[in-house]
Amino acid sequence: MLKKIKLEYVVEGMYSRELCGSWMEHPFWRTRFLLDDAKDLATLRESSIREVWIDTTRGRDVEGAEAAMTPAERDAEVQASLQSVPDAGRDWEPASMRQELDRAATICRKSRQAMTSIFGEARMGRAVDTELARKVVEEITDSVARNSRALVSLARLKNADDYTYMHSVAVCALMVALGRELGLEDDAVLAAGEAGLMHDIGKAAMPLEVLNKPGKLTPEEFAVMKRHPAEGRRILQAAEEDLYPVTLDVCLHHHEKMDGSGYPEGLVGDQITLYAKMGAVCDVYDAITSNRPYKAGWDPGDSIRKMAEWAQGHFDPTVFQAFVKSLGIYPVGSLVRLESGRIGVVVDQSAGSLLKPVVKVFYSTSSGCRIPPKVVDLSATHVQEAIAGREDPTAWPFPDLDELWSGLPGGNG
Repeated sequence: MLKKIKLEYVVEGMYSRELCGSWMEHPFWRTRFLLDDAKDLATLRESSIREVWIDTTRGRDVEGAEAAMTPAERDAEVQASLQSVPDAGRDWEPASMRQELDRAATICRKSRQAMTSIFGEARMGRAVDTELARKVVEEITDSVARNSRALVSLARLKNADDYTYMHSVAVCALMVALGRELGLEDDAVLAAGEAGLMHDIGKAAMPLEVLNKPGKLTPEEFAVMKRHPAEGRRILQAAEEDLYPVTLDVCLHHHEKMDGSGYPEGLVGDQITLYAKMGAVCDVYDAITSNRPYKAGWDPGDSIRKMAEWAQGHFDPTVFQAFVKSLGIYPVGSLVRLESGRIGVVVDQSAGSLLKPVVKVFYSTSSGCRIPPKVVDLSATHVQEAIAGREDPTAWPFPDLDELWSGLPGGNG
């Protein structure tokens, strides 16, 4: 039987089925293993993981934990949490997803080149090119203003080799979209975008053999990587006069958590600024949806659901709800199964409901084969169809999934 328990109740002899947090928060290669080593238990307690799913059929059961939760209870809680997010109810953008995708692909390529240069200069000890960074932020902000989903969705489709650079681009776009959803003024949105673009600049000071390691980090290497926020602030201080003040704040504090389990300062609740709270959500989402050399990225819809499960204690509730609203409960690229048995990929959100996105159906489970792709707006009054559940892309032979939703060869061209 599976049970979710608080870390304080975890003891040797238990079988870990899942650690409740992203893989950035712990140095374990696997999340399914028998906790039979005191050193592993100590490492787990030193991480920012606060809850663990255990399998009592493969290890010790929990004793005295009244708050143990079953998978059914977890699913009901997460579903209720997501359904409590207010429906879209906003003015639709001036450009459609289709219209903006081509421009967004060009911006992604240019931004990658710019970030490669900025990180390279920082690695050699030179000052950050703030003028180049500001141009990138403005381009991304303009794209998000035209359509909040196009560039955000494309930036997720990064190669493992491009992760460090394109992660910065993706977090910038996510911060801009989130800032707009929160109703920030235009200048504040630009500040949020700049903070997102530069939040990981400290990785330029990390040893390349650790930064580019094609595998899970050891606890010692993990400790080295946890220095990147402080290193980032040090790098940015040389150009502080040309940056928004919040950029240094987000750089240092984007790994802080509401319950104080984050780093580097263990800030709690309101000690964390709004921008750093935004950075924490955006950073985690892009990290867990991106492919890494040692782990495939999670499906966007599954990632939102997992983040909703972790949200209490990790993320500010208001910020997280706005983030879900900006992306959708089923973000673009999510693989879903409809009540009819057809499978499709989310290609856009609808103006009416977060639970009823626009889906491109392309597979029939009843016939077991591909069908001619058809775009269905689930929010349309004449459509008597709904999402029955999420599907795991790794369980299906759909190598063209990214091309299906983006229409671009290879996903982002």
